[in-house]
Amino acid sequence: MPPMRLLRFAAAWSRWVRSPTSTIGVMSTTSTLVIFGGASEIGGEVARRLAAGRRVVLAARDVNKLTEPTATMRTAGAVEVVQVPFDAADITAATGLVDELVADYGAIDIAVVAFGVLGDQARAEADGAYAADIVHVDYTAQVALLTALASQMKRQGGGQIVAFSSIAGHRVRRANYVYGSAKAGLDGFIQGLQDALAGTGVQLLLARPGFVIGRMTEGMKPAPLSSTPQQVAEAVVEALAKGKTRIWVPGALALLAAAMSVTPRAIWRRMPR
Repeated sequence: MPPMRLLRFAAAWSRWVRSPTSTIGVMSTTSTLVIFGGASEIGGEVARRLAAGRRVVLAARDVNKLTEPTATMRTAGAVEVVQVPFDAADITAATGLVDELVADYGAIDIAVVAFGVLGDQARAEADGAYAADIVHVDYTAQVALLTALASQMKRQGGGQIVAFSSIAGHRVRRANYVYGSAKAGLDGFIQGLQDALAGTGVQLLLARPGFVIGRMTEGMKPAPLSSTPQQVAEAVVEALAKGKTRIWVPGALALLAAAMSVTPRAIWRRMPR
């Protein structure tokens, strides 16, 4: 058994043994919510709003950062909180985690794909390997995980997936074209996957936030129509409940996106991040 798989198995067995109410049936009847990027602000806010009565799995590269989110999930009413190591850049391990979670806990009812990196545009312009790393995490790794999740949810007959694009991917700007191009590609992939999932019972929600004021953008000047992780999470949870497949956050961002599409390129290339 691979070392990471062995660690996850040991952790799951330890939790089962310690719990006086644990039964094999619980694993198949408790709704499971998985946050891929469990330490992210948006992912954590979405999870907090959906945690009550559910098993919450927080998957993160550094599980040491999950102490506070774990406590938050318990306070929010989660029946169980599970921490698992998750390196999005390792595609084989990341996609394999989907099968491992299903084997350990049963069907994945809701999956939120909330990992990503903004990157340093100036460095990316001079360092091709670094630029490729950004695109790998923000596009390739997400494509692989979304494919694995969609396949699993089709097999189980339904489920909900949340994925995040960005206003940065609507029309790529010179000021952040590496990140923006990855989001543009991801946005297109998600739209195609949504069409492929039509009629399967799987809801794939594409969320397109604008500038989000949080850790990732700390020190940067907020753009017009900015939002907070809490506002993004509120919009996501509402959209899931209504069965929507795409949202702009805030909604008025759709009008800005339309204006962006017709802005002359000579002006567009001078637009800031």
